[in-house]
Amino acid sequence: MLETVFNTRSMEFIPQLAEPAVRLHLLVVDADAAVRSACAEIAASLGYAVESTGDLGQARSLLRGHTADILLVNLPAGSNEGLELVAEVKLLYPDTSVIAMTATSSVNTAVEAMRCGASDYLTKPFAMDELSTVLDRAAASHATDTTARQLRERLRLSEGLGAMIGRSPEMEKIYRILSKVAQSTHPVLILGESGTGKELVARTIHAYGPNAEKPFLPVDCGSLVPTLIESELFGYVRGAFTGANRSKDGLLVSAEDGTVFLDEIGELSLDLQAKLLRALQEKEVRPVGATHRVPIKARIVAATNRDLAAMVEKGSFRKDLFYRLNVVNLRLPALRDRREDIPLLAAHFLDRISREHSRKLALSDEALRTMMRHDWPGNVRELENALERACALSSGPVLHLGDLPTQLQQRGLEAQRAALAAGSGAEAAGTPEVKTLAELEREAILGAIRTLSGDKLQAARLLGIGKTTLYRKLKEYGIADPLQDE
Repeated sequence: MLETVFNTRSMEFIPQLAEPAVRLHLLVVDADAAVRSACAEIAASLGYAVESTGDLGQARSLLRGHTADILLVNLPAGSNEGLELVAEVKLLYPDTSVIAMTATSSVNTAVEAMRCGASDYLTKPFAMDELSTVLDRAAASHATDTTARQLRERLRLSEGLGAMIGRSPEMEKIYRILSKVAQSTHPVLILGESGTGKELVARTIHAYGPNAEKPFLPVDCGSLVPTLIESELFGYVRGAFTGANRSKDGLLVSAEDGTVFLDEIGELSLDLQAKLLRALQEKEVRPVGATHRVPIKARIVAATNRDLAAMVEKGSFRKDLFYRLNVVNLRLPALRDRREDIPLLAAHFLDRISREHSRKLALSDEALRTMMRHDWPGNVRELENALERACALSSGPVLHLGDLPTQLQQRGLEAQRAALAAGSGAEAAGTPEVKTLAELEREAILGAIRTLSGDKLQAARLLGIGKTTLYRKLKEYGIADPLQDE
């Protein structure tokens, strides 16, 4: 319903829609009173809160008072004052979208306006629907930028994005890209080693996108035979093959406006790559056994740990499909390249495990130091599994070095041995005797038990390992009584 509002600054009655939940503020700057009034009337009818002025100095005062979301400014011929205002606004108020107006159709004027920061351009005289279209574009752009800015602020105040954990520079870069990518529906290609969290990134893109309420449907292209993948993606009709007793929509159709996540896309056969490419290009699929086609609207997010560019060179992956999927490229860092995130990740996993088992768990300093030194070839997945194993074997609330997997224990013993060598190596003469890690571990355990007169519990605490681990080691050594084993 239209209401008429008197604007005390422009001294005009302006018809406008009843107030929506969020109104964007528009400032119209034009010395021509007729054009200014028409623009204000059209914008107000579209639901904008409008102010207008014909004076550039007053425009600056209005902007200082409360920054406009959109600035519609005329660029008078033979003067640079309008361009100077555009440049000033983008410098002082970067979140304001600027639309330039001019009475000349010169390309140079448009280019200069864009160079100064204008996001759109109108040539006078223009129709009402032209102005409406340009304002709609500016509003959509402003909404996207605002969402991305809020998301970046949320990241600054938190330890990650959604279920993603990490504050390293590498992850901050990923978050910045995600805050923009999530607002679009372009295809995304996620690259990275196994265990880096590619599916988690795909789910985050979907969760923060405009169609988050729609389905997220993952497909593991590496675990299904080609015929199953084809029927899963494209669907099938009744009687298409043995066992097809009824027709079924494929995931590309049933996802509607949601997201289909193609994990391990590099495992697709060339035949399926061709069919997928056609589906993405034509926005429709032909179910297995059907003669008709079905339109699709799903967003595609693909992931792989393989080098698709190298596969393209070898001819094992289609170049045209690679470019179709590679509209936006995200390369996830390996855990060894963001070691500063290991304490955050460990705390996150321990908190989850603690809630699941109703007991508080923590890492010893030595265990955490060892985890920081480990290269984690299995990345975040390996870290999570290592902590779950340690929690299962630990007999107390503190996870010690001995509770961690064997390869991490060896890393810890190597560090201890290096520290001892650094302290006593200068005094050694000739070539020192070299012992294996297993021998050093055995000597340390047996020596501690003998020193403590057979007190195994106290020895375990002194060694920084769990009691269960100590008994398991003694069983491996075949020693029932360490005090009698000389």
